[in-house]
Amino acid sequence: MSQLEWSPLTEADLPAVAQVAGACLAADGGLPDLADPERLRSLLLTERGIVGRDAAGEVVAAAALGWEAGKLSVAGLVDPGARRQGIGGALVDWARTEAAGRPLRVIAETVGPDTEELFAAVGLHRVFAETVMRHDLRHIPFVRLPHGVVSLPFTDDTSTAFEHAYDRSFADQPGYREDHHRAWGAQMREQEGFLPEESRVAVDQAGHVAGFVTVSGRWIEEVGVVPEWRGRGLGAHLVVRSLASIRRRGQPSAWLCVGSQNPARVLYERLGFTTYGTRARYEEVAG
Repeated sequence: MSQLEWSPLTEADLPAVAQVAGACLAADGGLPDLADPERLRSLLLTERGIVGRDAAGEVVAAAALGWEAGKLSVAGLVDPGARRQGIGGALVDWARTEAAGRPLRVIAETVGPDTEELFAAVGLHRVFAETVMRHDLRHIPFVRLPHGVVSLPFTDDTSTAFEHAYDRSFADQPGYREDHHRAWGAQMREQEGFLPEESRVAVDQAGHVAGFVTVSGRWIEEVGVVPEWRGRGLGAHLVVRSLASIRRRGQPSAWLCVGSQNPARVLYERLGFTTYGTRARYEEVAG
């Protein structure tokens, strides 16, 4: 398989694979946590993983099969200095052989300029993409909370309001189902680093939800505003409030992901976020 020496991926390979992930992020951006050993362990240290070394014995590629969203998935990395040598295509061929005819979902937490060309050539198409955005927290604008609204932290008493705000904010989005808010509520509580006090739900004077934001670690995870409150600065206020709280904890930067076609990206840029890259998912072309 290509010109590399391939062997099963083991725990001992993770530091070298982390260096490859760091090189990919430096070249292309993407999900910054990708180079974190724990993230790599969960993503690549599965029962079926491989690592490729060049003639000098240096790790330049890795891939592994796993599961995501109930689908057989493959995640892989190729060092930027070793690209355009057929390694990416070889990893796809390996994954398809291992999948034994089952459809594959490709996890790409860092997307380079050649990614679309490669995956299109091997019969994969993009089904999901998010823009990863970073805020350096040096200049946080002031955005006032709209009149007639209060924001409350996540507690047992407000958890239902959060779920209702999520439902009202995203019910008009394509593919949204009535039960999404309940599944989201359970996932939110289990999110690593979830910060209940910094996560807020906005409620108007009549007790109706107006919007919400959830925060985990240095990430703004979700921001939503119900239709009748859009365009009044509520979303901007919730974001800058979160930025200020993240800075108070001593974090050097704040992060969020936004759908690549979501117009909210313009708002985030106006608030000081810059694009760091793209993360995406690809699946087999039907037929």
